[in-house]
Amino acid sequence: MKQTINTLLARKGGEPISMLTAYDCPTARIIDEAGVDCILVGDSLGNVILGYENTLAVTVEDMIHHGAAVCRGVKDAFVVVDMPFMSYQPSVRDAVLNAGRIMQGTGCQAVKMEGGAEYADRIKAITDAGIPVVAHIGLTPQSVNAMGGYKVQGKTEAAQQRLMQDALAVQEAGAFAVTLECIPSSIATKITQTLNILTIGIGAGNGCDGQVLVYQDMLNFTGGFKPKFAKQYANIHDVMLAAFKQYKEECGQRIYPDFKYD
Repeated sequence: MKQTINTLLARKGGEPISMLTAYDCPTARIIDEAGVDCILVGDSLGNVILGYENTLAVTVEDMIHHGAAVCRGVKDAFVVVDMPFMSYQPSVRDAVLNAGRIMQGTGCQAVKMEGGAEYADRIKAITDAGIPVVAHIGLTPQSVNAMGGYKVQGKTEAAQQRLMQDALAVQEAGAFAVTLECIPSSIATKITQTLNILTIGIGAGNGCDGQVLVYQDMLNFTGGFKPKFAKQYANIHDVMLAAFKQYKEECGQRIYPDFKYD
């Protein structure tokens, strides 16, 4: 069944929503075939696909390129595309224009943008233009330098109050969902129970309305750093490495190819 905003919102307080990242058509097709509800084309592609140290170098053009590829591979999943760094921060006008470019260029169903109350005016303007928005609070990777690194947010009572204020602000501005990243499960659950919109957790406990993971983390695709909250469901790195090594050996020994045209 094709997922829409209405089918997703109907599950508030009920069956949790599943979301995974994807950045290309074949991966999106497999995720869609598995029945995962939503696909996020995250600006995390800067880290896991393009080889950047963080997400800050990712452009709108990058997001459109990868977002369009994902959408071409999807039949049923609801596709959300990230708005990258500096695509919405400068002004409300920039935010609306770039959100429109992403929607038109990819065929996705919604955009996602980091930040809370400080960007409520952007969220309102984008939703007023008929573009659905997923907000994102807590650890916001585009603010990694201002935050002093990738750290758990909302540890103090004051910080938790700010998170709640941000969550209410993005809801009021028109977002239909909000990502809660790397915050204590207690405040994530409280936010979820307070809001009428969906909460999608990543490192925020199982009390949210849904969960999202970077698929490279859950498959051990890179064989490197793994977030503490990310469960690994497979070890693709080792499978690929073994296959590549065997190929190299067979080439060197002239075992491959063992087929020839007569």
